[in-house]
Amino acid sequence: MEPKILTATHGAVGTLTFNNPQRHNAMSFDMWQRATAALEELAGDAAVRVVVLTGAGGKSFVSGADISKFESERASADAVASYNAATERFSRALLDYPKPTIAMIRGYCIGGGLGIAVSCDLRITNEASRFAVPAAKLGLGYGFENIRRLMDLVGPQFVNEILFTARQFDAEEARHMGLINRIVPDSEIESYVRNMAETIAGNAPLTIRSVKGMVRELLRDPAARDLARCESLVKECFESADYQEGRRAFLEKRKPVFSGK
Repeated sequence: MEPKILTATHGAVGTLTFNNPQRHNAMSFDMWQRATAALEELAGDAAVRVVVLTGAGGKSFVSGADISKFESERASADAVASYNAATERFSRALLDYPKPTIAMIRGYCIGGGLGIAVSCDLRITNEASRFAVPAAKLGLGYGFENIRRLMDLVGPQFVNEILFTARQFDAEEARHMGLINRIVPDSEIESYVRNMAETIAGNAPLTIRSVKGMVRELLRDPAARDLARCESLVKECFESADYQEGRRAFLEKRKPVFSGK
């Protein structure tokens, strides 16, 4: 079966699936490119308010780069630069994504897979999940932005442990580090993530967008923060029809119906 990136929508929830189960959803250059295009497609679908990212087969989220393709895709400095640019485009698309993203992680979440998960807004795992960055076992350089994103979540002490040892960490260790939000039994993880996604999708999109925007600004260096943008995002919420709808729904004791306007 040819490795693919699959997309589906169910109501207001879109799903992007990394589909290379024979290689534990390892990513090739082509898959990185297709994944970026799939994200952009879901971003352009006005009916989709939340996107879930997951891996096919139930045994792996993404196990990193497809090492079998290193000779054809990463053998020269130019090839490495092209490959790294493709992975960074996908990470940037996730980090700057206009809609909330949830990584639903089952099994292996290794290397580039951990980079994907770190770039999502929320991370929900099953009990069998395993996390690692094996760069030190392969002689790879792990880029500044990748390390910074990981450190924003777990701090320097755990970044050092993850990168220095290159060992696999289980789900409980990952939760202790602050790497993930929740551990859910495998039999329940799909319904748990679906309920979470639907809950988020039912809330006010402009409020969620403002929170995403401000969290991104807070993660920047203080001198680079755009506080005017933050103020604008909050102002947009208070001037929206959704703010009026939220107030009316509260007074009328009913569930609000938000339009994102």
